[in-house]
Amino acid sequence: MQTFGAIKMSFPTLIGILLLTSFIITVIPKDLYVRVFTNNHFIDAFFGAVIGSVSAGSPITSYVIAGELSARGVGMVVIVAFLVTWVTVGIVQLPAEIVMLGKRFAIVRTIVGFVSAIIIAFLTVITLTLI
Repeated sequence: MQTFGAIKMSFPTLIGILLLTSFIITVIPKDLYVRVFTNNHFIDAFFGAVIGSVSAGSPITSYVIAGELSARGVGMVVIVAFLVTWVTVGIVQLPAEIVMLGKRFAIVRTIVGFVSAIIIAFLTVITLTLI
């Protein structure tokens, strides 16, 4: 019964986050992602992670976006940083996480997820070059 009460209490926040996420995905043009990246792997990975964190989405759509970014010449480290944060970080979802999990936990989880995404991006590219 407590679980139902918690879900009922967080339902308006979840609906708002879903609407905001949909709005962000619709407003940001796809070609903006390509124009933002320079060729500096560290800066590009950071910006890729920032953009992915803000424009959170589902794993299924991430494959399409990865293909589009790759076809437009965006580097693999950027694509991986973007996709990992796209699926795992989600700044837009932070208010709901704070309500459900607590402020400190949600913020620490977001920061760790962001930093980990950049590390994973570089490790993925290094691994792909070794194969």
